[in-house]
Amino acid sequence: MTADTFRKMALAYPHVVESSHMYHADFRIAGKIFATLGYPDKNWGMVKLTPEQQHSFIKKASSVFHPCSGAWGRGGATSVHLASAKKFVLRPALEAALTNAAAKVKKKLLL
Repeated sequence: MTADTFRKMALAYPHVVESSHMYHADFRIAGKIFATLGYPDKNWGMVKLTPEQQHSFIKKASSVFHPCSGAWGRGGATSVHLASAKKFVLRPALEAALTNAAAKVKKKLLL
């Protein structure tokens, strides 16, 4: 997979916009980041999963998914090795991350 394919997949969802955070591309729904590209370098993406989701995705595709370092990784931030990823493997992870971000927006609106 290329960074361009990752970008197109993330932007294919309704209401998703591309922005920038810490000098790399990110993808947001209602202002909440659910995925990024280019960190720590051009070979990687990231999806924001729950720790349980992260464990499941790593178990299914350990060559593709890796926990991010530190507290972010322990919280579910999951690196995606682009060269190892296939669309059918990445799509459910993007959808989970998008759903997680949308749920946070909805919860915030209800408070």
